[in-house]
Amino acid sequence: MRQKELRIALVCYGGISLAVYMHGITKELWFATRASRAMHRHDPPSYGVEAVYRSLLETLAEARGLKLRVLVDIISGASAGGINGVFLAQALGSGQSLEPLTRLWLERADVDVLLDPDAKPWSRFAKFWAQPIVWFVLSRPGNVVSRTVAQGTRAEVRRKVSRLIRARWFAPPFSGIGFSHLIAEALEAMATTECDHTPLLPPGHPLDLQVTATDFNGHLEELRLNSPPTVEESEHRLSIGFRRPVAPGQDVAAEAELVFAARATASFPGAFPPLMVDEIDRLVREREIGWPGRDAFLQRVMPTRWKRKSIAEAALVDGAVLVNRPFAQAMGVLRDRPAQREVDRRFVYIDPSPDHMRYSTRTERTVGFFSAIFGSLSSIPREQPIRDNLEAIERQSNERARLRGIIDALRPEIEDTVERLFGYTLFFDHPNLKRLGTWRNKAQQAAAEQAGFAFHGYAQVKLGGIVDALAEVIVEAAPEAATRGAVEAALWRHLRGLGFERLALAGGGASPETIAFFRTHDIAFRIRRLKLLARRLTHDWDEAEGIAPAAREAARDMVYRAQALYQGRETASGLGPGFAATAAVATNDPAAVLSAIAARRDLMGIDREVDAMIVAALEGMDKPLRRRFLYAYLGFPFYDVATLPLLQGEGMGEFDPIKVDRISPDDATSIRSGGTYACLRGVEFFNFGAFFSRAYRENDYLWGRLHGAERTIDLIASTVSPALADSVIRAFKRDAFFAILEEEKDRLAAEPGMVERVVEEVRAAFS
Repeated sequence: MRQKELRIALVCYGGISLAVYMHGITKELWFATRASRAMHRHDPPSYGVEAVYRSLLETLAEARGLKLRVLVDIISGASAGGINGVFLAQALGSGQSLEPLTRLWLERADVDVLLDPDAKPWSRFAKFWAQPIVWFVLSRPGNVVSRTVAQGTRAEVRRKVSRLIRARWFAPPFSGIGFSHLIAEALEAMATTECDHTPLLPPGHPLDLQVTATDFNGHLEELRLNSPPTVEESEHRLSIGFRRPVAPGQDVAAEAELVFAARATASFPGAFPPLMVDEIDRLVREREIGWPGRDAFLQRVMPTRWKRKSIAEAALVDGAVLVNRPFAQAMGVLRDRPAQREVDRRFVYIDPSPDHMRYSTRTERTVGFFSAIFGSLSSIPREQPIRDNLEAIERQSNERARLRGIIDALRPEIEDTVERLFGYTLFFDHPNLKRLGTWRNKAQQAAAEQAGFAFHGYAQVKLGGIVDALAEVIVEAAPEAATRGAVEAALWRHLRGLGFERLALAGGGASPETIAFFRTHDIAFRIRRLKLLARRLTHDWDEAEGIAPAAREAARDMVYRAQALYQGRETASGLGPGFAATAAVATNDPAAVLSAIAARRDLMGIDREVDAMIVAALEGMDKPLRRRFLYAYLGFPFYDVATLPLLQGEGMGEFDPIKVDRISPDDATSIRSGGTYACLRGVEFFNFGAFFSRAYRENDYLWGRLHGAERTIDLIASTVSPALADSVIRAFKRDAFFAILEEEKDRLAAEPGMVERVVEEVRAAFS
């Protein structure tokens, strides 16, 4: 059966109290990932909405011959989306439950809980001088509550807003340390809740979590110019990132670091005090949880401040102030991800309120004093469109399409060349380890010689790419030792000292020194070759005469497993413990670092292992597939010589375009149309509404689950061609809706009859 991975890079926007809605969506993605793992492990039957997702995946396998694995392996978020991203990443990476987080949102995400104890008014007469302000905001005709809050909830909102206004003035009303304790409490509840604590991603697969924060005071970054040589610029954007290869029993990060990230990204200006490092130190002491990697973490996320010894001065506020839609953070971690089967990569972003223009009427001919100030400082930065991000993804996809055209045009000539080179080779249909290695070396040297004078340019591009990748690994392992530029300069000085100015021989082909260096360090070439094979096996040989689908699938599985062996050694984490100490001397002794990397990677050892895998796979192939496989494998150097200089060293990468999907109330209309304002209550009171009413939180959480289920089913169904019938997809959506409503009917009781009314809507929509 054909196997594919639906890999989701999840981008979570900010949304203040709409965080509750986003929790419902992330919970459905969590359930779908659990269902996928259960199907692949042949676990006992699932229950509830998880069973619906599993049934959909099993239907794809039976009806379309596709065994799909759903993986959320990249998460980036800002503000409300950032805090949800932290919890989802922890659940995916550790196998813990998201259920305790539901209790946190419904019971504790309330202004009365979030208020700092020192700020709560001690009686109704507290700050009596503030009563005119309270009246102005809450009771005057046309006041903000009357305009933005539903009638049935106005009394509750007025009561809580009154307490909020009469809290301390000229200081944030909500407790920073209280918020940190709340986040830590949720993480500890996740860890102790009975659950299958097995990661939801394959062992060793990287899980990336990126959340944005804003360094309020800013930190100085050095810029290099022609004149003057250097200048300093204040930088306020901050990304807090975690990457962990998934392993049983391992959290995404230390509890204190996850609290730090969640607290920083969701520190809404004016509501919470900025996060200072000493607040997390206090939390660690009060909860007695320890923070053994404190200094290494702070040095990694705030390297400039660490060098300037100004960590204690950092005041971090809401990440959505400058980066509310963190696409770039997710795009930045796409490279070098292992692939053991065909991949369908999606960028999925959660936008809880896409119709931002409805916050207030913006058709006035003039802009008022306060609207200009607050719009410039808050609303406009948060609402900037993602056009630039989508255009960047489109450019990348178009570049991949252009490369496919080049490869397809070269294919007939290269296959003829390989045929002339190996067509009459003795035992070509019976390869063994020694023969395969000899043929591979012969093909690579022939490609170099036949390229003529063009080979020198190709070799220089290759060498530049290798040096760039080596410098990246070294700096990743020892970021405090030297800058990326200093490491690259040291490597180039060392290589030029070895005579690497000229890489090709006068008569054509590579020099012995060049061949030795590439065999030792060119990991990217090996991965590009296997990716070409995967492409051929997936798309180009589907209808080839005499090739059985099962044989093609077995070969493809082997290619992805071989590719993962190389990709596991690409990054610093794949070089084993102790490498950081060696990497730290790169500028002083680059030869020692290169020797250490060569020994730790042992690429030629992996080559022998991969050769054995290929030989074993070839033995099980019929002659037509065996010949095609060998011609593509041995012909790759010819493709690489022609294409690598065109792409300036970027290589072939993944051939298929990245697709972008959105989850929002406007996109999930099977039950109720009208979008955000027809479904969600948290948009009231300028997106703070859900913090003032449990009924609002329950409503938004339920619709988050329903909308998340609908769009998750759409995502899964879109991975197959031909598509499932609309009636089949609608049936799965109906079953998912009823399963969710059954699961939540006893918990969501703040507004009597709410769940029952939605049940009736579902029945009417699917009647």
